[in-house]
Amino acid sequence: MRVVSGSAKGRPLKAVPGTGTRPTTDKVKEALFSMIGPYFDGGVALDLFAGSGGLGIEALSRGMDKAVFIDMESKSIDVIKENLRKTGLAEQAEVFRNDAGRALKALAKRGVFFDAVFLDPPYRLKHGDELMSRMAELNLLRSGAVIVLEYESGHTYPESFGPFEQVKKTVYGETALSIYQFTADALSGAEVYTEAGMIESGITESDGEDHHD
Repeated sequence: MRVVSGSAKGRPLKAVPGTGTRPTTDKVKEALFSMIGPYFDGGVALDLFAGSGGLGIEALSRGMDKAVFIDMESKSIDVIKENLRKTGLAEQAEVFRNDAGRALKALAKRGVFFDAVFLDPPYRLKHGDELMSRMAELNLLRSGAVIVLEYESGHTYPESFGPFEQVKKTVYGETALSIYQFTADALSGAEVYTEAGMIESGITESDGEDHHD
C-alpha cells in the first residue's frame, strides 16, 4: 500500500498485522478519490474503522486540513500513528481507540463537524446506513458532506434515506463503494441526540467493537 497522490504521494503505508483487517487496495482508493475530489481545499475528515488509516491519510495528502482516525484495535492504532509519522501528516491528525458508537457520541460532545467521512466497517456488519443516520442525529456533518461507504458487493444499501442521497456507486469484485451526500435541509423532524447522560465526555479506550480497514 502507498499514498496514491498529493503531498505524500508514493509514501509506503504499513498494513495492520494479521488477517483481521481488509485494506482498501490502491486501485480502489484511486478510483474512490477520483469520484469525490480528487483534491480538497481544506476541510475535516473522519476515518471510522480506520484500520491502517490509509483513507484518512490519502485525504490529508490531497488537501484536507485535518483527519480524525477511530479504530477499536490497539495494533491498528499503532499502525495508524506510524503511517502518519512516515507521511509527515501526524500534526494534522487525531487518533483514538474506541468503538464507533461511543466515538461518535464523544465527537458530538466536542462539537466537531466533518466534511468527509470514510466508513468501512467489517463486511459482516451491515449497519453503515445506521451509523450515517446516527452522525446526522448527532449533528456531526456539515451540509454537503460526502460519505464514502465501502462494503461487500453482495449487499445493497438504499439509494436515499433521511438526509442522505447516493450520488454514485461502483463495484470492484467483492468490494462496493457508495458515495452519499448529506443535505442538512433534508433533516426534517430528526431529533438531535442531546441526552447528556449518554454522551461520552471524551474519546477513551473501550472494548466491544470490531474494526475494518
